[in-house]
Amino acid sequence: MTTRVAIVGGTGKLGGIIRDVIEASDDFEIVAVLSSRSELSELAGAELVVDASTPGVSIDVVRAATERGINVLVGTSGWSAERIALVRPLVEAAGTGVVFIPNFSLGSVLGSALASVAAPFFPSIEIVEAHRETKVDSPSGTAVRTAELIAAARSATGPVESPHVDQRARGQQVASVPIHSLRRPGVIARQETILAGAGESLTITHDTIEPALAYGPGIRIALAAARDARGVSVGLDSFIDIGLRQPGGRAVAPVEEGGVTGQVARATGV
Repeated sequence: MTTRVAIVGGTGKLGGIIRDVIEASDDFEIVAVLSSRSELSELAGAELVVDASTPGVSIDVVRAATERGINVLVGTSGWSAERIALVRPLVEAAGTGVVFIPNFSLGSVLGSALASVAAPFFPSIEIVEAHRETKVDSPSGTAVRTAELIAAARSATGPVESPHVDQRARGQQVASVPIHSLRRPGVIARQETILAGAGESLTITHDTIEPALAYGPGIRIALAAARDARGVSVGLDSFIDIGLRQPGGRAVAPVEEGGVTGQVARATGV
């Protein structure tokens, strides 16, 4: 039995990639494709809403779907932990599920996880992210998610060292981590997490080269997770066993036993 999907923002770049993935699947079917300006009453009849709209519209999409008892997969950028907290009570009261995915790329998820593992060992950490000039929000959702993971990994260590952050040129602080956003032609998506300590530095870089190829496996994993989700989940790392561990042995991305390794294998063709 297939799941009926409505895509908000389905006419945009990410929405088009998601639409292609769904159309190639036997488990999902598209029943509505909405733009970011469409009436949200068009969500009626869907069993899953996929949001690839804009940051200004996304929160209305989540609310409208949740009020109708429909699960949501959010691929729109701009959702910080504070913003997610605004809709969490609504989702829990409705008994539905919302899955927020800052980045569908498995490589990006691994880069953020590696940064969180390294974070307790370096006092200075900054993020530089670059996207095409048409991206309307900054910092990117991926950078925000990375900074939040870094802060969580440093809960026992404390905030990163961020001198002179009162100066605007020092970037925007998210969870104590300075983030610098570049918007320019000729780039799709690039993130560098730069960690520095006494006498050394470590840079973790991820580049998106071909979005359709990079996002496809993650989209398939996220669709399967969102269909049956309950409550709020954030990041692909909620559904894949990355296998990395924080100091002290805590897994970066704990998952239920027997779950998602098979999904990753099916999604990537491994």
